[in-house]
Amino acid sequence: MSKNVIIIGGGIIGLCSAYYLQKEGHQVTIIDKSNLDSGASYVNAGYLSPSHIIPLSAPGVMKKGLKWMFDKSSPLYIKPRLDLDFLKWTLAFNKSCNPRHVNKAIPVIKDISLLSQDLYDDIKRDESFSFHYEKKGLLMLCQTDKMLEEEIKTANLAKQQGLDAEAISFEALKKLEPNTDLNVKGATFYKCDSHTTPHEFMAEIKAYLKDKGAVFYTNEKVEDIEIKGKKITSIKTNKNVLKADEVVLSAGSWSPIITKKLGIKLLIQAGKGYRINTKNNTGITIPAILTEAKVAVTPMNGFTRFAGTMEIAGINHNINKVRVEAIANAVKRYYPEINLTQEEKNDAACGLRPVSPDGLPYIGKSLKCKNLTIAAGHAMMGWTMGTGTGKLVSEIISEKKTSLGLSSFHPDRKF
Repeated sequence: MSKNVIIIGGGIIGLCSAYYLQKEGHQVTIIDKSNLDSGASYVNAGYLSPSHIIPLSAPGVMKKGLKWMFDKSSPLYIKPRLDLDFLKWTLAFNKSCNPRHVNKAIPVIKDISLLSQDLYDDIKRDESFSFHYEKKGLLMLCQTDKMLEEEIKTANLAKQQGLDAEAISFEALKKLEPNTDLNVKGATFYKCDSHTTPHEFMAEIKAYLKDKGAVFYTNEKVEDIEIKGKKITSIKTNKNVLKADEVVLSAGSWSPIITKKLGIKLLIQAGKGYRINTKNNTGITIPAILTEAKVAVTPMNGFTRFAGTMEIAGINHNINKVRVEAIANAVKRYYPEINLTQEEKNDAACGLRPVSPDGLPYIGKSLKCKNLTIAAGHAMMGWTMGTGTGKLVSEIISEKKTSLGLSSFHPDRKF
């Protein structure tokens, strides 16, 4: 049965949800407070990364976060503040940082990541999209023996999960990347990964959705939600009042603000990430992560992107020049011949990634609202999991058997 579905949030999760809902014959309306040309879906590293099987909430992360709390240039910066939602999230995050949770999360993350990768393949083929998409794998570059040892352990875990991963020597690395100078000891290599140029995919899927009849309300902010009998009856924006049979919440870091109106306590904190682009020839052909610095490197269509840091400091788009400089300095340490210009650093942009306490997204219906499907909290994996999440959302609303089990993603799960 065809339904009228409103999607709140037009990032990668919202647009992929719209795509699959339209495929099921539903009428889709998308509301977004922006002009749909900025944010995390546009400034991310473009990775489709089944390799990223370890959730953010891993053992030792909280300890590192406390250590780095007073260093604004650190890879993970958690700004201390007296805010009840932040304190609840912090407690839940700390509780999740244990081996039992990691072991439980690994297959869940792997399965949705692999599903998503296959679906990106399908979309490009079925719709004849031309967005940049390459399957060259991902290198984890290490400057210290300690980090290399840790990454080899992670690669072995990935191999146990059936992923194509291996440790490689510096000599083998130079054969893979002969045209750039590398200051590293060695690396691990995930042949299972691929990468894209994000704004190209976003432009094509928006154009496709509009052509197929999706309605877009841009630069509109959701101000209120009317609910009756555990069902949303209308959504009020600053310009319109809209009604729908079903509602999808994919508003990223803003999702908890909206769920509060419905009595749903969604633990999400905004994790700001930065990107610097250069059009200069870097010689880099394979995406890489500078492991000690936690900086991602992606050769995109016509430029190279350097992205990184996780700054949990509330919802804001302030550019912290210290953190931008930290990314640039890391690039110089690993690639001594690459010098990012002041103009390129001044052009840095940021995006807010919605971080759940356990490193798993929220996908599904809360018991507190019958016609709301939540799809948020993907942290740094939103791009990787975007198509898979959209597919699951459409299956939920179409009342079909879902491609994956949803219990680990339940919005009402306890921490």
